[in-house]
Amino acid sequence: MAAESRVSDPAVAAEPAAETSAAYVEGLLAGVVGAAVIAAWFFVLDVARGRPFYTPTVLGTALFRGGMGIESPSGLPVDFEMVTSFTWVHVLVFLLIGTVAARLLALAERHPSFGFGVVLLFVFFEFGFFFACMVVAEPVLRALTWSEVLVGNLLAAAAMAAVLRRRHPRLTIRP
Repeated sequence: MAAESRVSDPAVAAEPAAETSAAYVEGLLAGVVGAAVIAAWFFVLDVARGRPFYTPTVLGTALFRGGMGIESPSGLPVDFEMVTSFTWVHVLVFLLIGTVAARLLALAERHPSFGFGVVLLFVFFEFGFFFACMVVAEPVLRALTWSEVLVGNLLAAAAMAAVLRRRHPRLTIRP
């Protein structure tokens, strides 16, 4: 049985392996930066309130325990197991987001008309996140204000955009 060496997708065939690897590395870096920025933002807020690691405890409790224990978020003790578990999930999600963003930007660089769709996708994703929080995680929004979450997400998005923009300085977006 012989292996087939042709690639059926012309977009994949046109993209060299080195460019693909660079996009993945760029995406992973952007994801790490985004995760670090939002974690630092909430750490600063938590320290200012006198409760370091409170936010990842609340989010970890909501994620891993189905919200049991956050009916009264002010009384929730900091749980370093929750902090560690949530931090791993948080970093993995941001690595995925960064990788997807880098691949989409590589596509938009070759096809500028896709750029506007990429922007719309991320705007939709941001509002979808808030909608999901309002519907599913209402107790979390009692513990964390929507404005804190919005500012944290915008800071992370700006930091990730700065990392991604460095590799794509001439990216153009056409509607």
